[in-house]
Amino acid sequence: MDYRRFGRTELKMPLFSCGGMRYQHQWQDLPWGKIPRESQHNLEATIRQALELGINHIETARGYGTSEMQLGRILPQFPREELIVQTKVVPKPDAQEFRRMFEQSLAFLQLDYVDLLGIHGINTPETAENTFKPNGCLAEARKLQAEGKVRYIGFSTHGPTNIIIQAINTGEFDYVNLHWYYIFQNNWPAIEAATRQDMGVFIISPSDKGGRLYEPPQKLVELCQPLSPMVFNDLFCLSHPQIHTLSVGATRPSDFDEHLKTLDHLERAKEVLSPILDRLEARAVEVLGADWYYSWQKGLPSWDKTPGEINIPAILWLRNLALAYDLVEYGKMRYNLLGNGSHWFPGNKADRVLDYDLKACLSHSPHQEKIPFLLAQTDRLLGGQAVQRLSQS
Repeated sequence: MDYRRFGRTELKMPLFSCGGMRYQHQWQDLPWGKIPRESQHNLEATIRQALELGINHIETARGYGTSEMQLGRILPQFPREELIVQTKVVPKPDAQEFRRMFEQSLAFLQLDYVDLLGIHGINTPETAENTFKPNGCLAEARKLQAEGKVRYIGFSTHGPTNIIIQAINTGEFDYVNLHWYYIFQNNWPAIEAATRQDMGVFIISPSDKGGRLYEPPQKLVELCQPLSPMVFNDLFCLSHPQIHTLSVGATRPSDFDEHLKTLDHLERAKEVLSPILDRLEARAVEVLGADWYYSWQKGLPSWDKTPGEINIPAILWLRNLALAYDLVEYGKMRYNLLGNGSHWFPGNKADRVLDYDLKACLSHSPHQEKIPFLLAQTDRLLGGQAVQRLSQS
């Protein structure tokens, strides 16, 4: 395993982190006696495999159901100083509730402290207010830090780039967990802002939210040769030194295997990536047209400024991916979350787009006339049964 300095924390962070949201038994808390033996054996084997590979950053959250409880039965078996443990707690209007949730996390983990505490989901002005207000959740996190229960404080986010940058620019955080990978590069300005603050940068879900790359379509497999889509995406992310670690949402010990192939290419990353990047861009231009490909994002309104709260940027983005790279199943997964994703994936689908007049909100788009029809087309392509977030399942 290779390691990078995790910003001003000075932690020696492995390039891959062991994310704890997919190997747990259930998304809701359960008594220990109801955790199946086979589930616990799989989790423990996954953690042992991670540590044998040098992946000593274990990342979880209070919102990940039984994850913390199950980890608490294995993590204390290892030398504490060899582990980097991160948990995350959602910011609440009542900072004492935030503290109670953290104390529950620590009790489940059976640890005296965590290395990294993330404010989980600074996605909106409201969650930012709950974090930053006087005597809010950040102030409570500082008290936990002073008590020796937390070493470093950061935040995770699925929010818009401007909200992320505002949080980063407060200078209050040591690290950030955010989304950024080949198919979604909008948050690069936030990564630049984090670099200026000397913050650690952790990439959330590069293989799942980054395209369901564990089940890639054949077209994407062909375009990414000689790498697999998963290794290509890992290498693309890690070719940027501003990024320090990628989450591997392992469900079993073997899930690390494909990611590790990335390490063989790091020293020649630009050379290996260049022809693949050229092919991916050429394919998108061929299918979508150069005018659309290079200008589709211009002048688009945010979902909350759109009639029917239709999330136009997200829907057109998913359309592009489905058409250019055959990422249809990924598109369906994300598209049908609209309307159910709350502030983690906000806005609505385009199933009623022709009922609304979008002319005013699209007045700054060079594609004003055709966008309503493209939205309707996307609904026919990707629409289907509503999807819930994993934590709601």
